[in-house]
Amino acid sequence: MSTNTTVDWDNLNDDDLATALAVHAGQLLVSLRTDLISQGTSMWNLRDSGDMGAHHFLLDMISRVRPDDAVLSEEGADSKHRLSAERVWIIDPLDGTTEYGEDRQDWAVHIALWSLDHFVSAAVSLPAVDKVFSTTPPSVLPPRTSAKPRLVTSRSRAPYSAIIVAQELDCDAFRLGSAGAKAMSVVMGDTDIYLHDGGMHQWDSAAPAAVAMAAGLHASRLDGSPLVYNKSDTWLPDFLICRQEFKEPVLDALWGDKWRDK
Repeated sequence: MSTNTTVDWDNLNDDDLATALAVHAGQLLVSLRTDLISQGTSMWNLRDSGDMGAHHFLLDMISRVRPDDAVLSEEGADSKHRLSAERVWIIDPLDGTTEYGEDRQDWAVHIALWSLDHFVSAAVSLPAVDKVFSTTPPSVLPPRTSAKPRLVTSRSRAPYSAIIVAQELDCDAFRLGSAGAKAMSVVMGDTDIYLHDGGMHQWDSAAPAAVAMAAGLHASRLDGSPLVYNKSDTWLPDFLICRQEFKEPVLDALWGDKWRDK
């Protein structure tokens, strides 16, 4: 199946390229899932096929249109020169493999371009609901409509930090699958706070963080320190995205005044 027949890939700027990659990888994944489910494939084959199909599509396109850029991907492309490269694409071809395999909607594609110490462009697509969120143009946050703060956390586990914040701020709690889906729920205004402890990788949070910050949300480590990407160790211990009005209450709940010295 082909998803690149109507895009002039060679003439896209970085912003449009990030969005196009997220959208077209997502379209490939939706089509692939429909085809494989109709063939009666196993859940395990569905997950593996989605992971690798999107991975190869993204690597092929990036190597074609940005041959001098490095790539850091969940599915194994860790360019040897990425630590010295000026520009690195940090991608998660299929964020939420479990949800994808279960034929759910809460999975995502992450595309982020990091240069030295900052994001250049990023996009997160939610292909099952036909939505994409980019740094350019940034999303517009809707006004809050809930009396209580709304906190979103993992389907499989409630991080200890999330329990603390939910209790301290008297939050209504919601559960979603992938990191991208949870982060975009804050961008869309469906929730107000997403935090995670217990660790994730750089590709899990890079694009969601960039899109969230472009929309005016707060994004940081759980101690309030800045998020830094393209580090030699891909592990990122914790992560916070929230509306600006909840930054201080969340960090106060976790650390008291200690975070202010970061």
